[in-house]
Formats: sequence, C-alpha cells, structure tokens
Amino acid sequence: MNFGVRALRDMFDEAFGCSEGKGRQPYLKLIPWIEEQGFGKLSKQSIQAEELFRSIGITFNVYGDSDGEERIIPFDLIPRIISSREWLHLEKGIIQRVAAINAFLADIYHRQEIIRAGIIPSELINSNAAFLPEMCGFTPPGNIYTHIVGVDIVRTGPDEFFVLEDNARVPSGVSYMIENRATMLQMFPELFANHRIRTVSDYPKQLFQSLAESASSFIDDPNVAILTPGIFNSAYYEHSFLADEMGIDLLEGSDLEVRGGRVTIRTTTGTSPVDVIYRRIDDDYLDPLSFNPDSVLGTPGLFDAYRNGVVMLANAPGAGIADDKAVYSYMPEIIKFYTGEKPLLDNVPTWRCADPESLQYVISNLDDMVVKEVNGSGGYGMLVGPAASKRELKDFSRKLRANPSNYIAQPTLSLSTVPVLTRSGLAPRHVDLRPFVLVSPEKIRVTPGGLTRVALKKGSLVVNSSQGGGTKDTWVLEA
Repeated sequence: MNFGVRALRDMFDEAFGCSEGKGRQPYLKLIPWIEEQGFGKLSKQSIQAEELFRSIGITFNVYGDSDGEERIIPFDLIPRIISSREWLHLEKGIIQRVAAINAFLADIYHRQEIIRAGIIPSELINSNAAFLPEMCGFTPPGNIYTHIVGVDIVRTGPDEFFVLEDNARVPSGVSYMIENRATMLQMFPELFANHRIRTVSDYPKQLFQSLAESASSFIDDPNVAILTPGIFNSAYYEHSFLADEMGIDLLEGSDLEVRGGRVTIRTTTGTSPVDVIYRRIDDDYLDPLSFNPDSVLGTPGLFDAYRNGVVMLANAPGAGIADDKAVYSYMPEIIKFYTGEKPLLDNVPTWRCADPESLQYVISNLDDMVVKEVNGSGGYGMLVGPAASKRELKDFSRKLRANPSNYIAQPTLSLSTVPVLTRSGLAPRHVDLRPFVLVSPEKIRVTPGGLTRVALKKGSLVVNSSQGGGTKDTWVLEA
C-alpha cells in the first residue's frame, strides 16, 4: 500500500519520523495492520464509519451557513498514537499551565498582583471585553474558575510541542473524542487487543466527580445540570451527549427559575433545586438582569444566585479572558509568576500587534505569518499568510493598521503530519491536539489523549471542523 510518506518533506511525520518507509516506535504494530487491510477494505470501512456517525447523530452546525444544515464531522480511521513517554511530558506541562491559569484568574478578580508587579499591563485586563468587573471580589466554590479546559497543542518535531491556545470559556469537542474511540472499538477490536491503550470513556464520570468536588464547599450531594443555548447551537450534540452520559438534566434558560433564593428546575410536576450548572452559554447571555438585557437564552437572576453562593457555574463567568490571545502571549510570565517554575510546554512565539514595532514587523512579514483576532475562535477572522493571495494580504494589512490591538501574529509553524485515508491512498495531513482537563480542589485530571483535529485539505494548516477539518481517534499507549 502506498503511504505517500514525507510528501511534505520539511514536515515531521508522527508515523514515520524523518525516514521513509520505517515507522516510529509507537506505530510499529499499526503499520503492518494497515498494509494487511489494504486500500479497498479501509475505504469500505471508512464509509461504514460515516454511516455509523450519521445513524448516531454525531453532527455539528456551521454558524452563518445559509442552508443551516447539520453536518457529519469527517472521521479518519487511521489513529494518531502518542507514546507513554511523550504523554507524560505533555500531561505535566498541561497540569502546570492550567494551575497557573486558575491562579491568574483568581488574582485578576481580586488584588491583581500580576499587574502591580508590572508583568501584565492594566489595560490588557481591565479594558478587556472578556473581563467581568461583576466578578471582582467574588471567590467561586473551591476557588476554581476553570473547571473544564481545552489546551490546543501542536507538534513540530520528535520532542517539540507547543501550546497554540488555551480554551477556558466553553471548550468543545470532548463528545467527538469519546465517540471516535467507541467507533474504533466497534469496528476494529483486534487493534485494541494488540495495543495497550489508555481509556477515554470514563470522562463523563470524571467530569461529574470533578464538578461535585468543586461544589463540596456548600453541598455534599449536588444536583447537576447542563445549560444549553438550544438545538441550533453548533455544539448541541455534545450538550445532549454529556447530559445522557452523566444522567443529568439538559436545560435551556427558560427551564430555570430563581425563586426564594434558590435556582430551581421547572417541570410538569413542579420544581426541584439545581446546585451545579455546567453552562454552555457565553457570559453575555447568562442573565439578562446582569448582562445583555436582550438575551432570551439565560435565566433572570441566575448571576445574583451565583454570587450569593446557592449555585455553582462551571466555568466561572469571566474565565474567558484566559482565552484572549494577547493574554496568551504572556503565559510564560504568568506560569513563572504563579508557580515559580519555567514553563514545561512552550508558547508559539507571538507578536502583539498593539505594539507599534511589532505591528510594523508583522506587516512587513505578513506573507510568512498566521494572524488571529485576540478573541477569535473556530478559525474565523484569521489570515494564513503563505496561503493568502496578494489581494488578501493587502486587505488584511488595512485591517491591522485600522485596529492593531485586535490582532496577534505568529510564525507559520511546520506542523507535524499523520497519515490519513484519501481517495488515492494514505497521505500526510497536518494535525493539532486538544487534551481535555478537569479541575477541582482535589486534583487536576487530564484525559489521556484528547481530540486530534486534522486538516483534510492537502497543505492546509487549518484543522477546525467549521473550516473543513476532520478528527481522529487519539491513542495514548500504556507504559
């Protein structure tokens, strides 16, 4: 079978490394299996997997799509494999980083010592749209702001890992991680007999446990629910999936009511209290009395109930400032300030366009840069310089000059590749990795693996599903 090895010759291929035809250690058992299956059989199995995803209803919506059609996220059968040694390094770095993010949030909503120390400029925090003054002076249950975090990681070499961005607002994708694994187990049980692979299926149980641990400061046996914007949200499948897996209620804002100092669920048979809300609604829409008065997604009085300590919200309102890409550029300093340690996982070098010298450098080298909005997500509003036309570069230069503080820029990295199944055989495609992290006062748990997102278009560096990317099952091998 033609593997198309090293077609992108300046890239590190995770299956084959830097040598043609010889697999890296984690893939040594998988490669003979792929050759034995052959292209024809794998292609048929790929169609079966798509039919399975469609029958289960594993879909997502694309915002702004004119037809509003739900789509199946493309799933590639060839798993991505991470050795136990590689994972140990990643896990330690992720735990360090997430602990620092939580400490940073606790600080900026209280004494702001990191600003007093001159490490981060005040305007970056206090003038940031994601900063919620309403949270100042308030300590969430267990002092946890980021109960669920997604850390996006890219790789450029055998031992070269970088954090691309942090997702502390409402990170999504965990349902696809779990369903990808379930699909592989169903279709290829022999692979799991030949490989010792760490499980991801206990994530919902660990999520519930982590939320309960965080709420233990005010209740022992909490009633937990998920708050969703509704069926038209792009991640609604995930909201429903997690509610089913945890055996808890999936609610919309109109299902909740604040009465007598408690938050209650309205049902056809009466009301019942809710103690913990895993909210998948952005801050601005949570409570029309405290935030956007036009919101019909939230519940009036919910934020006051939260501030009064009768309900826990996960993640905490205001945690999304840690997603800000200008704040991201300070993460090495943030980690050192709160932990006293050197970061175990490096940032991608980042230019803050709000700085005049950095802006000039970025504009002069725009064709080699990836430029992102500081509060952007999903691959929207960004420029990939090497793939842009001269007209696109010129137009983006105008945007940068008009609103420089809205952008950061990074070099175009040589992201690692992994084999994917294409119509003509296996070929290398670029990937990133989103491990999912659960935080409680008891511990920080990192699910072994996470969601591998893959850019299915040849040469593309954009892995987001909304931009045509797909996903893979991610295997972390047992030691």
